[in-house]
Amino acid sequence: MIARAEYVRGETHTQGIESFWSILKRAHKGTYHQLSPKHLQRYVDEFCWRHNARGLPVLERMREVVVGMAGRRLTWRQLVR
Repeated sequence: MIARAEYVRGETHTQGIESFWSILKRAHKGTYHQLSPKHLQRYVDEFCWRHNARGLPVLERMREVVVGMAGRRLTWRQLVR
């Protein structure tokens, strides 16, 4: 079997995941100096959303945040359990 160097398939390419991890690592070093393993999925979810919404105008991103918050509540007790 001969290995094939494939970097792009349709709109999916290796540069996209490299860009995502770069942004997540930059946030870890610059904003969130310590990422708790307990909440790691929350951080990854946030940056997935940011990455997917990066092309939207600011007002559209704000609208999506507000729509996503509707009917949700996260208490301090739920967060620290």
